[in-house]
Amino acid sequence: MGLYGYASLPKLDGAIAVSGSNGLASEVEIARDAHGIPHILAGNDGDAYFALGFVHAQDRLWQLDMDRRIASGTLAEVLGERALPIDKFMRTLGVMRNAERIYRNLSPDGRFVLDRYAAGINYYLSTRRTPLPIEYLLTRAPAPAQWTQADSVAWLTVLAWDLSGNMGMQIERMRLAQKLPLEQIHQLITTAPEDLTRMATTDYVPLYRHVSKLAAASADVLAAAPSQHVEGLGSNNWVVSGSRSESGSPILANDPHLGLSAPSLFYLAHLKSDRLSVVGGTVPGLPVVLIGRNDQIAWGFTNTGTSVEDLFIEQVNPARPDEYRTPGGWASFATRIETIKVKGQAPLRWSVRETRHGPVISDVSANAQDALGKSGQYVLALQWTALMPDDKTVEAGIGFNHANNWNAFLDAAAKFYAPQQNIVYADRGGNIGFIAPGRVPLRSPDNDLMTEAPAPGWDPRYDWNGFVPFADLPKAFNPPQGQVVTANNRIVAKDYPYFLTGEWALPYRYKRITALLDARQKHTADSFAAIQADIQSLSMDELLPLVTAQTGTLNDPDAVEALALLKKWDGEARADRSEALIADAWERALTRAIFEPRIGHPLFKEYWGQRNLHQALLNTLRDPAIGAVWCGKGSDATAAQPCAPQVAASLQAALADLKQRYGSDMSAWRWGEAHAAVAPHRPFHQVSWLARWFDVRVPVGGDMMTVNVGGNDFSNDETPYQTRMAAALRMVVDMAHPEAARFVLPVGESGNRFSGWYADMTRLWASGRYVTIPTDARSIEQCDCKRLRLTPSHG
Repeated sequence: MGLYGYASLPKLDGAIAVSGSNGLASEVEIARDAHGIPHILAGNDGDAYFALGFVHAQDRLWQLDMDRRIASGTLAEVLGERALPIDKFMRTLGVMRNAERIYRNLSPDGRFVLDRYAAGINYYLSTRRTPLPIEYLLTRAPAPAQWTQADSVAWLTVLAWDLSGNMGMQIERMRLAQKLPLEQIHQLITTAPEDLTRMATTDYVPLYRHVSKLAAASADVLAAAPSQHVEGLGSNNWVVSGSRSESGSPILANDPHLGLSAPSLFYLAHLKSDRLSVVGGTVPGLPVVLIGRNDQIAWGFTNTGTSVEDLFIEQVNPARPDEYRTPGGWASFATRIETIKVKGQAPLRWSVRETRHGPVISDVSANAQDALGKSGQYVLALQWTALMPDDKTVEAGIGFNHANNWNAFLDAAAKFYAPQQNIVYADRGGNIGFIAPGRVPLRSPDNDLMTEAPAPGWDPRYDWNGFVPFADLPKAFNPPQGQVVTANNRIVAKDYPYFLTGEWALPYRYKRITALLDARQKHTADSFAAIQADIQSLSMDELLPLVTAQTGTLNDPDAVEALALLKKWDGEARADRSEALIADAWERALTRAIFEPRIGHPLFKEYWGQRNLHQALLNTLRDPAIGAVWCGKGSDATAAQPCAPQVAASLQAALADLKQRYGSDMSAWRWGEAHAAVAPHRPFHQVSWLARWFDVRVPVGGDMMTVNVGGNDFSNDETPYQTRMAAALRMVVDMAHPEAARFVLPVGESGNRFSGWYADMTRLWASGRYVTIPTDARSIEQCDCKRLRLTPSHG
């Protein structure tokens, strides 16, 4: 296996002649630095995009192929029957069909960029002299097909899906309505009290109990869908003006928080041509730098978390099951046949239905169909802003790369459709800005559900009425306070006239970043890096005084010892200490003790996996009336601490669990080991002996609410503290010294396990360090780089 693996490494120096009609206009040099980061030096934009496709294929071929299979619903061809649910879901959404329409509707310039990028990938595929990456050998997967322009558009749609999480929450609330009254469902919505916006004003519980079979079956739909943005996690970005920096120029920072993987979602690159000079985080499959800087500006993203998905309960005509109810009467479902190749089995064929709102996602699951019956009374359809054929988001990315001032940046942002994002901006002229572009559905004032839960599809009150005008989207330019901070927090005032979402992320990261910025008048790239590395847990600073005050008298020596540790703890979630582990374990045990009995185990576990219940826990402990509801029949609504028995018992339960996992010596427990960041390989992390070789693991501090985020999943009983979501890229740019911009990935540039660049940045990332990517000609000429020349051949 080792000989094959090393033989599969791509050619990195020398020359490759590029021939054919889709070749090069002039020579391109690809200079890879000590971390394998390529400088692509081309004579024109088209050749630069070609070369970017080429290096993406060289370094990330398996990732490209798997991502394309996710988007196109063809994973089962490689992974077999276990991949069928996700394939059926993606085919039902029609991601690839819509991507083909989007590509046809792009401008000539947009199509040109995708054409050249695809040509670069395909040239590598058709001319490579090395074996395919070892994943192809071990899975016996077919060689990758030619890359199409629609593959890039489809992958961009999947990235939008990953950041659009409200569909899952609507399904979970529909299921909670089978168990709880509306008041208790609202108690589980964990937005901070100061961020509460309009919530549902109608009691939807009776409706969902009327469609109980649909509610129960929808769990399978959620299980089939690719994972989406999990509540409580997100990203950070901030920018300060020159008046707030020691250099006198703006400084910008960004760290998007996403699911860890090996290789990473991002791939660092520098593209230089006659019209282009841009460096930062690209995404294999896309022809642009998504987060980064050019010679004049820098920019970075966080997720807004806007409700851009709506589920609709569609009523099926009992007399004619090929029809569904609309405000104007019965209408026919649009249908099409999909065929999926399945490894080791005959191809699967089935019919996909669509309504005026979108695809019928409840058809994805055989269990859902069985529960509803062949002529079931109701189905679930999805409307989503990313499933529209006029999407121009890829052109926005191209525009960002070329923009040289705020107005040009805004022109590009106007084409950014899905999903809505918070973008901070800085330029060398001393300006800073913020814009939240993206299509935001306009919802009627009569909409009394406000995206909390699926709406009746036959009632026009719940239909979209267009989108918020671009001119009215949140934005700022050179704000008087000299800074902008976003961390998935509420970004608009309560008098903002349009509805974005009722579920902002808890504001701990935003508050901590703001406090650290306010703590000094003048900042540097070093102080920004320190903020990105900050692991002060404001969430535990808020929770621990509540729980330690409700433990009563403890007789268990271990509980007494743990309580003493927590009372002295400064709240810094350090990897080399035990306090954060004890605190997290206590919160986990207490959350389960309070909420699981009333909700029931299966549904509680699913809901807990979708969103943390930290704010719900705080509210329950603070408000005796709420506490009495959730803490059992024996609780007294007039008691000051109705949940005190659960608080004390859960501490002991947490310590017993930690002993079983990590041994009886509390002084030897280390948060970093329990909370280790694990970047899993797809699909080898599912095979234990392969996972030990392909997965990347490193101890880290922080927690799911710290600035240096380490998102774990309390609902996972096997590894509840393991970091699954974290900074997928970090960037700091001082516009006075853009050549010294700092970047780092959680793993490495290469997706080939046999490369020295597979995980060479992991220790840097875990310790808050960075690499620089100087883009000036002298630095590139003098670097100790691997140099590959792509030369045009017209013979």
